Amino acid sequence: MSLLRKPLVMIVDDDAIARMGATDMFRHAGYEVIEAGCASEALKSFESNANINLLFTDISMPGAMDGADLAVEIAAHWPLVGLIATSGRPRPSKLPAGMSFHDKPYEPSAVLLQAKAMTDFHH
Repeated sequence: MSLLRKPLVMIVDDDAIARMGATDMFRHAGYEVIEAGCASEALKSFESNANINLLFTDISMPGAMDGADLAVEIAAHWPLVGLIATSGRPRPSKLPAGMSFHDKPYEPSAVLLQAKAMTDFHH
């Protein structure tokens, strides 16, 4: 008998308030959450934790990598991870195929519906 574990979401946003809001949204929907304030921090978490099922990232972040760069890296190295991006700016052209994009302010129900579709492997 397999133990059902909650899907694990990596939330990446340099804005602490936005990150807190996303964390609350996913936790209330039944997800486990890991947070990162920048792309390089998020990448370190992916390298040390094979259980991450979903990336929810802001696009505009300071540092060498933005959210789009992070998504490209994750898609290349962890192809089974679901990818959802959000931004107050237009959708970047370099996002990986299959990545969902939501304008800020995003509609929580729309994000959670996609998250569920990307992490629902109990068919």
